Amino acid sequence: MPNRSLRRFAAVAATSVLALGAVTASTGPARAALPTPVSAATARGYLAQLTVKAENRTGYDRALFPHWITVSGTCNTRETVLKRDGSGVVTEANCAAISGSWFSPYDGATWHAASDLDIDHLVPLAEAWDSGASAWTTAQRQAFANDLTRPQLIAVTDSVNQAKGDKDPAEWLPPVTGYRCTYVRAWVQVKYSYKLSVDSAEKAALTNILNGC
Repeated sequence: MPNRSLRRFAAVAATSVLALGAVTASTGPARAALPTPVSAATARGYLAQLTVKAENRTGYDRALFPHWITVSGTCNTRETVLKRDGSGVVTEANCAAISGSWFSPYDGATWHAASDLDIDHLVPLAEAWDSGASAWTTAQRQAFANDLTRPQLIAVTDSVNQAKGDKDPAEWLPPVTGYRCTYVRAWVQVKYSYKLSVDSAEKAALTNILNGC
């Protein structure tokens, strides 16, 4: 088959697959498309207003924060963030990402398989519980766990997210030092938005990073 015919056949085949709804493509620059966090100055103001108190994890269970709920059609929160944060993301009819490119700002790595990524709760669910979410309703915890409006959810390298676990900024910061100011600004914004407290070591770490922003 001549090269021109091969190209025409490939184009027709791709068009037919898309028409059947098997895959869809979402294009855009590779980026960590978090909602932009507040400025360092605003974050410092927010931090000054946060209550400082010891944390209490009594009764915590991850299941108390229903997450990866349906956002639109067949897409849940995880799939929505993968599409938002990736470049050239192709999804199946059930919204699962089958290809694309994702940049993880925590460690500067680029990935081409969704299985290499976790969706990080920037303020971890356990940390939220420790600092006030234990008093919330299930609906409030669900809203927190699926928040696409604030800089709370981000696609990052799975092993880096697992190393972070439920640690706060006194215990863990992104390996890429140039991203730490953004990370801390987002952390303070989320805690302020949800009226969550900070412990003394956490506040000291946040203050130190913000003063250098």
